[in-house]
Amino acid sequence: MEAPSSRVPSFGQSEINWDKLDKTKFYGLGAGIFTGVTVALYPVSVIKTRLQVASKDTIERNAFSVVRGILKTDGIQGLYRGFGTVVTGAIPARVIFLTALEATKEAAFRMVEPFKLSEPTQAAIANGIAGMTASLFSQAVFVPIDVVSQKLMVQGYSGHARYNGGLDVARKIIKADGMQGLYRGFGLSVMTYSPSSAVWWASYGSSQRIVWSFLGQGTNLEKAPPSQLTIVSVQAVGGIIAGATASCVTTPLDTIKTRLQVMGHEKRPSTMQVVKTLIADDGWKGLYRGLGPRFFSMSAWGTSMILAYEYLKRLCAKDA
Repeated sequence: MEAPSSRVPSFGQSEINWDKLDKTKFYGLGAGIFTGVTVALYPVSVIKTRLQVASKDTIERNAFSVVRGILKTDGIQGLYRGFGTVVTGAIPARVIFLTALEATKEAAFRMVEPFKLSEPTQAAIANGIAGMTASLFSQAVFVPIDVVSQKLMVQGYSGHARYNGGLDVARKIIKADGMQGLYRGFGLSVMTYSPSSAVWWASYGSSQRIVWSFLGQGTNLEKAPPSQLTIVSVQAVGGIIAGATASCVTTPLDTIKTRLQVMGHEKRPSTMQVVKTLIADDGWKGLYRGLGPRFFSMSAWGTSMILAYEYLKRLCAKDA
């Protein structure tokens, strides 16, 4: 997905570069496909967020108890608190992200090509740069959505306030803190999502190259092109590895960011205060609250997203 087809001939059978896509079709179909993926995986985000903001005295200390508590008090719809807000904001954020990703990726590959590095190394560098750049561009839209949706996810839980929907959350945040309230944790979001995106895309690109080399695909011009099943399987493996790697690296920052974003304006803890509270409650492992759901979410979301993304690109190829 990340290199021109002339670079890796057999692997290039799975390549569809940005300039070969019908952009109108790509954005239209993409909105529907990614909304469907979000519907399937959104409950995991709710569970992760609740685990990360739970106080020391909260009874629900693991994912299963959180699920039981939500179903008992709110039913299935409780697993989708804040979903409407996320979907509304995710469409423009994803358009920005994917556009920046593909444009930067092509430029990054051209930049690293003269260094004659190995395929996995080139893929890791180019994809990492593209992932970080795309995340930086999309955070301006994503952070306010993240702040609002997370408050909806934890409303009424562990002492948090209740709201009448996303607009009510936004109105109260702006009344209390001004517009900057919607960007609470923006610095940490950039510090969390940009490295996470860089690690995810770097791991995805490099792991694919390594898997293809094990399968004997790559620079062998005489070998038959891989089947669609093989291509999808390699992409899925790459998504799982990328999600696992990124979740382990970035969970501490994500936990701190989430706590900062959902705290009421009257509390206003600093980053250091949040860190001290987490360590006081659970030791250093407190920084890894929600690692299980985040690990599953990033691996499942990453694999589902990348398979949907690659499928979307095939659907929208101009040559198709």
